[in-house]
Amino acid sequence: MSRSRPRSRLHTFALALVLLVSPVVGLAAPAAAAPAPTVDEPAPLPPLGWNSWNTFYCNINEQMIRQAADAMVSSGMAAAGYQYVVVDDCWMQDTRDGSGNLRANTSRFPSGMKALGDYIHSKGLKFGLYHAPREKTCDQYFNNRPGTSSNGYETRDAQLFASWGVDYVKHDWCDPRGNVQEQVTLFQRFGDALKATGRPIVYSINPNSAHDNTAPTYSGWGAFADMWRTSEDLKDAWSTGCPPSDQWCFVGITEALDIIEPMREWTKPGQYNDPDMLMVGVRNTLSPTENRAHMSMWAMLSAPLIAGNDIRNMSADVRNILTNRDVLAIDQDPLVRQADRVRDDGDAEVWVKPLADGSAAVALLNRGGSARTISASLTEAGLPTGTATFRELWTGASGQTGDRITATVPAHGVALYRITPGGTGPDPTASPTPTPTPTQQPGTATTLVSASSGRCLDAPNGATTNGTKPVIWDCHGGANQRWEATGAQLRVLGRCLDAAPGAAAGSAVQLWDCHGGTNQQWTFQSNGTIRGVASGLCLDVDRNLTANNTAVLLWHCSGAANQTWSRR
Repeated sequence: MSRSRPRSRLHTFALALVLLVSPVVGLAAPAAAAPAPTVDEPAPLPPLGWNSWNTFYCNINEQMIRQAADAMVSSGMAAAGYQYVVVDDCWMQDTRDGSGNLRANTSRFPSGMKALGDYIHSKGLKFGLYHAPREKTCDQYFNNRPGTSSNGYETRDAQLFASWGVDYVKHDWCDPRGNVQEQVTLFQRFGDALKATGRPIVYSINPNSAHDNTAPTYSGWGAFADMWRTSEDLKDAWSTGCPPSDQWCFVGITEALDIIEPMREWTKPGQYNDPDMLMVGVRNTLSPTENRAHMSMWAMLSAPLIAGNDIRNMSADVRNILTNRDVLAIDQDPLVRQADRVRDDGDAEVWVKPLADGSAAVALLNRGGSARTISASLTEAGLPTGTATFRELWTGASGQTGDRITATVPAHGVALYRITPGGTGPDPTASPTPTPTPTQQPGTATTLVSASSGRCLDAPNGATTNGTKPVIWDCHGGANQRWEATGAQLRVLGRCLDAAPGAAAGSAVQLWDCHGGTNQQWTFQSNGTIRGVASGLCLDVDRNLTANNTAVLLWHCSGAANQTWSRR
């Protein structure tokens, strides 16, 4: 049973965390491991995806996972940037085969995990799996069954996962035994094995499951992991009243915020504090106001956004919350800073996150049970004094201020603003538009011809639905092949060429409503390549293929013929 406690103990715990991570008290980061094969950074921005656990627990099978992958595409989540479909606990048998290999639970996954991964990849998505570093997975531990941990099998398991096409591993301690140094040893051993495969695999660890809350006591997780859970499991509750150090007590949204706030300096590009998977829409427990506050605060933290609801059957409101492009842009901002709680007035809090374009995200959070007015000054937001433009990212309300922003915030709610210095500048939700290069003449409509095939960049069948993926096609000069360079945008049929927020190499480009963000900004290079401002990657014809309907992707800029475009 959860035990209530006064709010002041949360603040005391937060201060204790600061002391625990100091060089004098905390453990040193591990020594550098032997050099491993070079792999691409798997998560330059916080990962976006879905995980089966929060809603389904062990009630999973290959059909429902495939349905979830389908829903990630059809719901617009994939177009908004969500990539990972993660199968949590209960996918494996409780014993290894005669060669020591992990095996899929054939009653749940009769086609095997590679076939499932292939299906997920066919949707343009990425494949994630659960594993455990101690003796057992959580399901095996709590049900007293044999265990299949990675301990002693690190190289074998990592190579097996790579052969299945796994792109993301969740590694869950789930055992009350083991001190922090023992956890570090086992987590690092498997992380090194994943890197040694040469495949870019996101490595997500949880040292706190069924264990004392050790994550906040050690600052070196980022030496071998891409993301690390900061607390025990998150419950679908605004607050549980749980002491954060209690290993048998799940935390609510507010407790998770108090635990993670002192750890803000640990988050940086490629390394993320993880306050746990999203509870937005899970069992419809949280109110719409709480769902928005939850999503807002996780975005302010630059946290991985891993949805946990049944995305096959979600309300329009839940879908809109998960796919709000403005809020996702706060989470995916390339500066990758965790917000700082700059003011705490009891139940009213002000959180500030600096953004790469010089603007700031400001969250006015009301933890209390009744509405209240909360304000923040430009100085608190870290912005220069003078006129600033603001926009509230849930309502769209916008305006200018020379001093502060003020909002009446409902109970368990938030007002989330993007504030940009200057009174007459661009849309405050957009990043500044780069000056066009000399080869990019604004307002001129041309065809873009791939040097490798002689075919044109094409909006298939003249489609303009958000998420439509351009291809190459025989050049015919139709309106669906006429691209207008407006500033740094490339427009066709009134839609903009767009890369989903956080898109990595191999991601397909798409058409989307024009909003001016850096993921819709492109620069023409002198060698004929077209480079994305947000990603730094180039427009690439998939695998140098030349047939009609070949996809156009983002890829590392090489200047090859399938990345070279001429304008006619």
